[in-house]
Amino acid sequence: MAFSKNQFRNTLLLFYSAIFCLVLLLIITYLYRREKEYRTETLNDELSNITSIVDNFININSLYITNDYRQIDSLNKLLPHPNLRISVIDREGKVLYDSFIHDYENMDNHLDRPEIIQSSSEDFGTAIRKSGTTREEYYYYSRKFSRYYVRAALIYDVNVVNFLKANLRFLFIILLFFILIGIVLLFVTNRFGESVTRLKDFALSLRSDKPFISDFPKNELGIIGSEILGIYNNLLKAKNDLAIEKEKLSNHLNALNEGVAFFSKEKEINFSNDHFIKLMNMITGDLKIFPANFLELPEFGEITEFLNKNSEIVITDADLPKLEYQVSKDGRFFSVQCVIFHDKSFEVILNDITRISKNKIIKQQMTSNIAHELKTPVSSIKGYIETMLNDNEIEPKKQKYFLTRAMAQTDRLTELINDISILNRIEEAGASFLPEKVKINKIIKEVGENFKSAIREKKIRIESDLGDEVTVSGNKSLILSVFQNLVENSINYAGENTLIRIFVYNQDKRFYYFSFSDNGVGIPEEHMGRIFERFYRVDSGRSRKSGGTGLGLSIVKNAILLHKGEIIVRNKAGGGTEFLFSLPKHKK
Repeated sequence: MAFSKNQFRNTLLLFYSAIFCLVLLLIITYLYRREKEYRTETLNDELSNITSIVDNFININSLYITNDYRQIDSLNKLLPHPNLRISVIDREGKVLYDSFIHDYENMDNHLDRPEIIQSSSEDFGTAIRKSGTTREEYYYYSRKFSRYYVRAALIYDVNVVNFLKANLRFLFIILLFFILIGIVLLFVTNRFGESVTRLKDFALSLRSDKPFISDFPKNELGIIGSEILGIYNNLLKAKNDLAIEKEKLSNHLNALNEGVAFFSKEKEINFSNDHFIKLMNMITGDLKIFPANFLELPEFGEITEFLNKNSEIVITDADLPKLEYQVSKDGRFFSVQCVIFHDKSFEVILNDITRISKNKIIKQQMTSNIAHELKTPVSSIKGYIETMLNDNEIEPKKQKYFLTRAMAQTDRLTELINDISILNRIEEAGASFLPEKVKINKIIKEVGENFKSAIREKKIRIESDLGDEVTVSGNKSLILSVFQNLVENSINYAGENTLIRIFVYNQDKRFYYFSFSDNGVGIPEEHMGRIFERFYRVDSGRSRKSGGTGLGLSIVKNAILLHKGEIIVRNKAGGGTEFLFSLPKHKK
C-alpha cells in the first residue's frame, strides 16, 4: 500500500515538476530577452541623446551653411565616451564629418550602410559590424534629420559587450523560488497522494459491502473523501437495514394465513409466500400450477381484465384501484383481492373465507350473551308482576313502585334490543346506509338536548368549538349514535362536575380527526383492550345500575369502521378518558 502511495505521489510530483520547469524555462527566456532588450534600449537612448546634441550644435552654428563641420571636434571633446565616433552623412550618402577619420571627404559613400538604410525608413537604425574604413568593429546608431544623418558609434569592445549582456542575477532568485516551490509541491503531492490513495482503497472496498474506516487528511480532497465515506457507510447501513426489514417482512408474509404475491408492472412475479401457492392450488384444483402462470388461469381472469382496464389511468397513493371478488371450489369459498400501486405494479391477496365453524361459535357466543343480558330485565319484570298478582293487598304506593321498576326494566330491554338491532344492521347491511352531509355541531347540540336533564343533574359541561364548516359524509343516525353513546358513557361513568371536550385536532384531504375527552375517573389500563367488545363492562354491577347495555362502545367502533374511519382510546395524563377517531369529510 505504501508503494502505491509513493508511486502515485512520485508520478504526481514529476507531472507538476515538468509543468513548473516548462513554465520556468519560458519565464527565464522571457526575462533574459527582456533584460537584453532593456540594456540595448538604454544604450540606444544614450546614443540618441548624443545625436540630438550633435544636431542641435549643427543648427545653432549653422554648419550646414558654412560646411565647417570640423567644429564638431570641439563638441566631441565634451561628450562622455572617449571611444565615441560621430559621423554626419548627407542625404546622398556623402560623409560630411567623421570624428575618427581626418580626410573624411575621401570616404566611400555610406548610403548602403545597414544602419543608414534602416534609419531612412524608421526612427533610427542600428548595426554591429566592422568599419570599412578603420577595420574595427563598432556598435552603430543612426538617426535621420531634415538635411542629413547623424551617426554615433562605439567601439564594440569588452565594455560594450558586457553592458549589452543580460544580468543573470535574477536566475539565482528564480532558482531559490524553484527550490521553495519544489518543497511545497513535495508536501502538497504527498498530502494529495495520501488522499487519493485512501479514496482508491475505499473504491476497492466497495465490492466487499463492508463498512470502511479511514482517516482522510485535513484538506479539501480529504474533506470530500470523508463526506463520501460517510454517505457510503450510511447507505450501506440503510441497505443492511432494508435487507433485515425485507427478511422480516418476508417472514411475516410467510406467517400469515393469507396468500400474498407481488407482481411487477410487466406482470412478472417478484415475491409470493407459501400460502399463496397453497391457496392458488386449492382454488384451481391443480397442484402443478406455479405463480408464474397465475394470470393465465381462468379463475383469475377478472384480475387480468381489471389490470387492462386501469393500464392507462394515472394512479395516486391516496386512491389505489382495488378489486375484490369471491371464488368457490369444492364447497370452500375464497376471497381474491388485487391492488394496483402508483407505479403500475400490483399485489394479489388470496384468503380462505370458509369459516363455518368459526361463525357458529361466534353466533353461539352472541346468542349466549344476548340471552344473559335479556335474562336480567325479564326476570325483574316477571318478579314485580308475580308479586303484584300473588298479593292482592299490596298498597297502591307499593304497586306504583313495582310498576315503575318494571317500566324501567322494560325501557332497558328496549334499549338493549335497539342496540342489538343497530349492530346487526351495521354488520349485515352496512352498504344500505346512504351517505349524506352531516354537520357535527348540530349532532352535538342534538345529543346535548337528549341528555339535558342528566347533564344538569350531574353538573356536566360540554365544550365544543366546531363550526358549520365541519361536515362529514355518512349516515346521520349512526353518526348521532357515535356521539350519543360517547356522551352517555361519560355521563354514566365519569362522575359529577365533569368537563366534556369535543374538537378537531387534525385533518387531511379525506378525514376529520376528532378528540372526545372527559376529565373523569378514566378506565383502568387492564380493561383498555376490551372496552369495544360487545357486552363487555369494566364494572358489571355498576354498569347495570347506571342503565348501560354494554353495547354502546361496540356500536361506536363499528359505526366508525363502517365509515372507513379508525378509533382508539387512551387515558389522559391529567385524568379522564380520551377517544380519538376519524370520519370522512363531505366532498363539496
